[in-house]
Amino acid sequence: MSSSQRRRRVPKYCRHKARGLARVTIDGKDHYLGPYGSSESKERYRQIVGEWLDQQQADSLHEQTDVRVCELAVAYLRHCMEYYRKDGVVTREYGCITDALKHVRQHYDLERIDRFGPKALKTVRESMIEAGWSRKYVNKQIGRVVRMFKWGVAEQLVRPTIWQALQAVGGLKRGRTDAPEYAPVKPVSDEVVEKTLPHLSSIVADMVQLQRLVGCRPSEICSLRPVDIDRSADVWRYQVVGHKTEHYGKSRVIWFGPKAQAILSKYLLRDPEAFCFNPSELPNPRRTAGDRYTKDSYGRAVRRAAKKAEVETWSPNRLRHSAATVIRKEFGLEAAQTVLGHASADVTQVYAERDQQLAARVARELG
Repeated sequence: MSSSQRRRRVPKYCRHKARGLARVTIDGKDHYLGPYGSSESKERYRQIVGEWLDQQQADSLHEQTDVRVCELAVAYLRHCMEYYRKDGVVTREYGCITDALKHVRQHYDLERIDRFGPKALKTVRESMIEAGWSRKYVNKQIGRVVRMFKWGVAEQLVRPTIWQALQAVGGLKRGRTDAPEYAPVKPVSDEVVEKTLPHLSSIVADMVQLQRLVGCRPSEICSLRPVDIDRSADVWRYQVVGHKTEHYGKSRVIWFGPKAQAILSKYLLRDPEAFCFNPSELPNPRRTAGDRYTKDSYGRAVRRAAKKAEVETWSPNRLRHSAATVIRKEFGLEAAQTVLGHASADVTQVYAERDQQLAARVARELG
């Protein structure tokens, strides 16, 4: 047992049998309190133990002030490496946290954490702005930095007052900062997609057309397997496993109508557990291929094809925006919200347990 664990154990009120006296042992020293069971002995016990607890708190705070920013960052990243995982793979959140903490450590690596206050946080924020990060992303990254200090409080590495002070730093406001405003992602036009398709492999071309019909995320297309698809009804149902909001207890269902089924059918004649879209099945794969596309390799293939087609560079995620625009125009905001799996209508506006029957109807008519 560590010394810190021993300090946290409150000394007991005990009886010295031979002398009939109450006593308490602190740091190996006996303190006699008077006749065992008497009110005087109990009052004396509370006084001595109270003084001991005050000293423990003072010692704990002294230990906390000795922790440096670099030590907190290393401990937090070790925690994040294990915490931010999905299916055994580290998620993008870990990378974002790492990027945020680089700016903290650049300026305050050897600083004691008790000296890292709101002004220090603003200096870190300015460093992020100078790096060219957008206003919204800077706000998110500063939130990640503050979250590290919150974690430090829970681990008794940081005094609560330090974390509370950092929360006083407000987010950057539109028009009141030098941080740029990045334009929202726009839908990709059908004309651009059609000109790109001939320059794609047959597999990626089918992925593009399927995603354009159903409005799913690139990662959801890449992860598709025959076993995941319920084909018992006229509209097929794909229950996504490991989607981005699964840890909030939300479900994600994608529906495949007749047009989508026509594209997908030829990819279902395989091991039910195998991925539908496998780059190694191409006649002449570009390099040693894995058994599936990732959202990154899928995106690279689309960007290369767009360059060959001499059209604007675009990414597969814009197909989701295109689908949102079409669905909203034909069926309304609620339908777009349901099909795309958004938790709130506000998110769907940006894209331009819900009624899944409505989502199936959209797939039946559009996809």
